[in-house]
Amino acid sequence: MNILTLLIFTPILVAFVIAVLPSSWRAGFKYITLATTLVQLGMSIWIYTQFKNGASFAGVNHEGQFQFMQKLPWINLDLGAMGKMQIDYFVGIDGLSIALLVMTSLVLVIAALASWEIKSNLKGFFVLFLILDMAVIGVFCSLDFFLFYIFYELMLLPLYFLIGMWGGARREYAAIKFFLYTLFGSVFMLLVMIGLYLSVKDPVTGNHTFSMIQMMNPANYESGSVFSVLSHATILGMPARTVGFVVLFIAFAIKVPVVPLHTWLPDAHVEAPTPVSIILAGILLKIGGYGIIRICVGIFPEIAHADAYWLGMIGVISIIYGALNALAQQDLKRMIAYSSVSHMGFVLLGIASMTTEGLSGAVMQMVSHGFLSTMLFFLAGVIYNRVHDRGINHFRGLAAIMPKYTSFVVIAFFASLGLPGFSAFIGEAFSLTGAFKSPSVNGLLPYWMPVCGSVGILLGAAYFLWTLQRMFFGTLNLKGGSVWKTALADLNIREKLTLLPLALLTLVLGLMPSLVFGKINDSVVAFIQFLGSK
Repeated sequence: MNILTLLIFTPILVAFVIAVLPSSWRAGFKYITLATTLVQLGMSIWIYTQFKNGASFAGVNHEGQFQFMQKLPWINLDLGAMGKMQIDYFVGIDGLSIALLVMTSLVLVIAALASWEIKSNLKGFFVLFLILDMAVIGVFCSLDFFLFYIFYELMLLPLYFLIGMWGGARREYAAIKFFLYTLFGSVFMLLVMIGLYLSVKDPVTGNHTFSMIQMMNPANYESGSVFSVLSHATILGMPARTVGFVVLFIAFAIKVPVVPLHTWLPDAHVEAPTPVSIILAGILLKIGGYGIIRICVGIFPEIAHADAYWLGMIGVISIIYGALNALAQQDLKRMIAYSSVSHMGFVLLGIASMTTEGLSGAVMQMVSHGFLSTMLFFLAGVIYNRVHDRGINHFRGLAAIMPKYTSFVVIAFFASLGLPGFSAFIGEAFSLTGAFKSPSVNGLLPYWMPVCGSVGILLGAAYFLWTLQRMFFGTLNLKGGSVWKTALADLNIREKLTLLPLALLTLVLGLMPSLVFGKINDSVVAFIQFLGSK
């Protein structure tokens, strides 16, 4: 069996096993889930080691440039004179997805460990967790737009219930808000997907196709079709391809999220249980960034090129706005959520630069933020599980009673603010380098954009260091007094084993970024060349 297929569908098989096991086995569900994610991590690492470097971007030549591919007929309908409807089960990965795939597998292991805090309805929780696991892995492996859309939409259902059933006091509000925001973008994505299907034909079979690889090649568009590059079709008075790009961008921008489509994120994070917060920040936000690169820019390169200024502008606004909001927060989880908005702004700025350095930095930033946001939300969950409070002003002097916990917080905070030697520094530095290079190379971005982006790094240092000073240093002073002091025990073995690999990874990637760049470089270079040819 194809290794990617095995990676995608192992969780759903295990979810079925857990669903049929008797409730008397409930204590073992967490071990089964953890074992499943560890097996997936092992498969992902094997895929990483076997991945061969080489130009592998989809739109340059043909699908043979992807690796670990599997393409099987799935839905084939004979439409008579109209031909055949062709939908394939089509999976494969290139340099743009390999690093994100490994990062996702590790984050799922951490989320599974964090799930040990769940005490109610364990069967339901872990079945939904594993369905979500399948969906997020499937998104990064799909090369058929229809298959991508199914996995993309499938994430909604388990997340809605995981937030709505196991979340905090306002969990229903947060779950509904998240669901409606994401569904809004997805509905219009469906319309664009259908339009692309009706516009593109497979050069071999002559049938319309959902293959994203074929959609990236202008030669495969039917003459006079809605989304043909040479078509003069308009939608609401705008060129059809411009409308298609904007609609898809909004759908993925909600996931990133970018300002002003970000308001679901703080509510969802605050109310979600720790493992769900980890998946939201560590994986879901990266799916938005990946979708912008793979689909928006890949299928509509000339529109992305023409609108690069506005993409960069939105990225800069997200960086500054997210950082200022993080600076104003009193809830630890909400502060981390707004920091995610700011950090993901660097991803959009790097993409908008349309340079090799900028795109490499954007991918590195997504990988780095995946690990760091996972670490930050796990650390926030440690405090909350002990005293059920996350108010930054409710704690002071925690270093005196939780020295090991404080050590990991210091690592996570300094890594997140972009200190040299850590992975976030590499991601932000390359994103800004690409943005600084853009004015002289392609003239897409002005110099003031990376300058303003740099201000976001200073603001990041401000809110992380201020939080560190208020919560962990000074004379011990806890809102809950001696009761809290007793409850706030230092890290246990499970928590230390969870945090240690994350701390090591952000350091290793900061010192040896070639672990990521070595795998993505050829694909990034080919991608930028593809964009330049448009």
